Amino acid sequence: MTTAVVRAPAKINLGLSVGPLREDGFHELATVYMALDLHDTVRVTARDDDQVTVTVQADAREGDEAVAVPVGPDNLAVRAVELLRGAAGFTGGVDLAIRKVIPVAGGMAGGSADAAAALVGANHVWGLGWERDALADLAADLGSDVPFLLHGGVGIGTGRGEKISPVLSRGRYGFLVVVAREGLSTPSVYAEFDRLEPDPEVPHVAPELMAALRGHDTERLGEHLANDLEPAALSLRPELDRVLQIGLDAGALAGIVSGSGPTCVFLIEDDADAAMLTAALWASPGCADVIHTHGPAAGARVIA
Repeated sequence: MTTAVVRAPAKINLGLSVGPLREDGFHELATVYMALDLHDTVRVTARDDDQVTVTVQADAREGDEAVAVPVGPDNLAVRAVELLRGAAGFTGGVDLAIRKVIPVAGGMAGGSADAAAALVGANHVWGLGWERDALADLAADLGSDVPFLLHGGVGIGTGRGEKISPVLSRGRYGFLVVVAREGLSTPSVYAEFDRLEPDPEVPHVAPELMAALRGHDTERLGEHLANDLEPAALSLRPELDRVLQIGLDAGALAGIVSGSGPTCVFLIEDDADAAMLTAALWASPGCADVIHTHGPAAGARVIA
């Protein structure tokens, strides 16, 4: 059997500007994505028949949350390979073995990362030869974050986040990711956003944020991290405000809720700060883990 092991990164939104609700039920977005070297791994093995199976192995930090990951046709990685083989007119099957490290329901696109990995892996083991841009076009049907996670690095997302423009940035950045014990539903956060912001402005990318990335100005980057969904996440989970304050008091350059939350991400000056900040953040409300990671990282790719 042909097997590929694919690694796919988590993402954070350095800037997330949310606009009006569209006719298709999504919000218009303008966001700056960064891929992190925190990653899930998907082993994709070709089958002799047309079956698609999936198993999920949870990292220890995921605990019971990973139980919520579906292992049937609703799994996003399964939907990805079904979509690819339909588009390619292919009839083979695969076994998908997902190792979860990215927090589940944490606003870091763990399910989308698995879908991106499944697309890359199935394309490889089936010998389809699709280019990455063609996979990204297909990925837009799976979810707003999937196309970016195929590319990785830093990118601007528009539309509902699926239209990706690569961004040239300098250097690497250190982050501490605070994983919450309980997830937060993305639809519920957007519903709360609609309640709090019934007439949002047209979304935009802050030029100051882009200048900080081009100049590798870590302090300036911290000053311009922004997330329009943060007030909604804090409204639903008020304890997250305390998490953010603990990180800032301990010396983080900046802290934001990641995407729809409840994961909080802190930008740090250098790795020497990580141990002290980690100790402080472990004491924050509802903390399940603190992960030291870096970005930007590569998109979904075959590693074995």
